[in-house]
Amino acid sequence: MEPTALHLGLPRNERGDAARNRRHLLDVARQLVDELGVEKVTMDGLAERAGLGKGTVFRRFRTRAGIFHALMDEDEKAFQQSVLSGPPPLGPGADPIQRLIAFGRARLDFLFDHIAIARAALDTNQPIPVGAATISQFHIRMLLNRAHVDFPDTDILAVQLTAALEAPVLLYLHTTTAADTADARGQLADGWQRLVGRIATPDPMGAKVIR
Repeated sequence: MEPTALHLGLPRNERGDAARNRRHLLDVARQLVDELGVEKVTMDGLAERAGLGKGTVFRRFRTRAGIFHALMDEDEKAFQQSVLSGPPPLGPGADPIQRLIAFGRARLDFLFDHIAIARAALDTNQPIPVGAATISQFHIRMLLNRAHVDFPDTDILAVQLTAALEAPVLLYLHTTTAADTADARGQLADGWQRLVGRIATPDPMGAKVIR
């Protein structure tokens, strides 16, 4: 394991009944997303399906966007754990460049799989969250330093690579067809691999995609 690789937040202290309600609400929210789709999940519908009062749901999530923010937060933590302690090449044990390629591909898959939930989690009254991108940047910088890449400032390079992963997905938040999304996912993943391959082999005449 790599306890310093990513900064994972500690869970809040909760009373037993509050923790059980939270777990129950998240499980029911996922069921509703699977059955109805993100667009049809409402605060009232969640309360009714969960068998809890509307006040309980509102106190827990405050807004409809809060439901999806909580789902994203839970899935982000699971993704981070797979990076921290999962099998290589995503987890520890692989060459840092291979890990960097695997991280980018896995991160893009995660982002595309969560496009609908991420969109629903955006609250127009709140600033856009940047925590996940910061965690990606931290991990990318660590792998670049371990790979001893020939670049004068790995902090700057990590920022640029993080943008290459996180930012393009925003362009596809309004994609209307599954085919377009599939094409975008594959193209971005292949582009990431080529980009990292060139970083690992700076000579453009000798650069190659690492597989």
